[in-house]
Amino acid sequence: MSTLQENATATAKPFRILALDGGGAKGFYTLGVLKEIEALAGERLHRRFDLIFGTSTGAIIAALLALGRSVDEIHETYKQHVPTVMSQRSRGARTAALARLAKDVFGDSTFVDVATGVGIVTAKWMTERPMIFKASIQQAHGSKGTFVPGFGVPIADAVQASCSAFPFFDRKIVTTSAGDKIELVDGGYCANNPTLYAIADALVALKRSPQDLRVVNVGVGVYPQPRNLLMSLVKMIPFNSIELLQKTLEINTQSMDQLRAILFKDVPTLRISDTFERPEMATDLLEANLDKLNILRQRGRESFASREAELGRLLS
Repeated sequence: MSTLQENATATAKPFRILALDGGGAKGFYTLGVLKEIEALAGERLHRRFDLIFGTSTGAIIAALLALGRSVDEIHETYKQHVPTVMSQRSRGARTAALARLAKDVFGDSTFVDVATGVGIVTAKWMTERPMIFKASIQQAHGSKGTFVPGFGVPIADAVQASCSAFPFFDRKIVTTSAGDKIELVDGGYCANNPTLYAIADALVALKRSPQDLRVVNVGVGVYPQPRNLLMSLVKMIPFNSIELLQKTLEINTQSMDQLRAILFKDVPTLRISDTFERPEMATDLLEANLDKLNILRQRGRESFASREAELGRLLS
C-alpha cells in the first residue's frame, strides 16, 4: 500500500502537504528552504509529506522529491541544468534545453514510479483550464473508471509542460494514454501557487478533515526587477515582456494565497516566501548567473530560520 493510501485511511494521523510555487530559476530559493526542512525532518521529504504539489520550477522539484530524491541531489541537478536553459537567447533554444533537462533528469519515469502523492500543475492552451498530473486514483475528482496515473504521460513531458512559460518557451504537446494530443503551457497561468489545488485534493477527493491537514507552502521569494537600460530609455513602454510575465505570476500567487486564507482559514498552513528589497538582490525567473542563484539559495536557508519552531510543530 502506498504512503498516500495508508494516510487516506489512517484518519487519526496528520496529513501533510507540501506545495511549491513556480518561478523559474528562482527555484534555488525554494531549494534553500527545503534543505533546512529536510534536515529538520531527518529524512527525505517523500517520507514526511503525503502530498507534494508543484507548479513550473516547483513541478521539477515536486516530481523529484516524489521520486525519492534528496534536496542535495536536486540542487546538483539545478546547478547543472538551470543556467544552461536560462542563458539561451531564443525561445526555440530555451525550449530545446528545457526538453533535454526533463529527459536527462527524469528519463522514462512515469507517475507509477512515485513514492508519495503528487500533483504537477499545467494549463490547457485551447480550453484555458488546468490539467493536473496525479499518480493515485484516490486524488481523482471524477472519471475514476478511466483514471490512468499521469494520464499515461511520462513525468518528463508533464514537468516540461508545467515549465513552458509561453512566450519564453514553446507550448508543449503531450499525448495521453487515450491517444489525445493536448497543448499545454506553464501551470503558473492558472495556479502559480498550487496550495489551493492540493488542499482540494485532500479535503474533497481524499476525504480528510481540515483539522487533519498540515500544509507547508514554499515560494521563490520576491525580488527587485533587474533594470533593463534599453527599456528604461523607452518611457512609453513601462514593462518589458519578462516583467509583465513575472508580474502576472506574482499577482496569481498572491491571489491564490489570499483565497486559501479566506476559504481554508482552519487548515494549519505555513507559507515561506520572503521579500528582498536590496538592489543587489534584483533578479527574475530567467536568471542564469550561478553566483546570484547561489545567493538565492542562501536566502532560502535564512528564511527557514524564523519559522523553524512552527515547522517543527507541523512536521512532528
